[in-house]
Amino acid sequence: MNQKSEKTVLCGASAYTEKYYLNDEFQALPDAIKDELKIMCVLYTNDVGGVLTLEFSEDGELCFHTEAEENDFSYDEIGSVLKIRELQRTKGELLESLELYYKVAILGIDASTMAMDEE
Repeated sequence: MNQKSEKTVLCGASAYTEKYYLNDEFQALPDAIKDELKIMCVLYTNDVGGVLTLEFSEDGELCFHTEAEENDFSYDEIGSVLKIRELQRTKGELLESLELYYKVAILGIDASTMAMDEE
């Protein structure tokens, strides 16, 4: 049996194309959360450059993935790390809620078993 080990993209933004993307699978999220994700991604790429995607790993962990074109000397690699840490700190509750949503709504994990696993 071949298991799927790909990540699921939640959303992303690109400084190169000046576009934002939200995976259609997450259209059911409340508008306020979708707006917050858009603001977060677009501001990141505006400040740092490159491309930012928020991706769920196969176990439901939300990860920040960044990349830049090879000869993009305007991409701020140090600023990228600092900005992601800041987002993880200031948007921690939102990010944790999205992980829970993904685990329950998409992966079909029982929320009550997750609470037991954390104890």
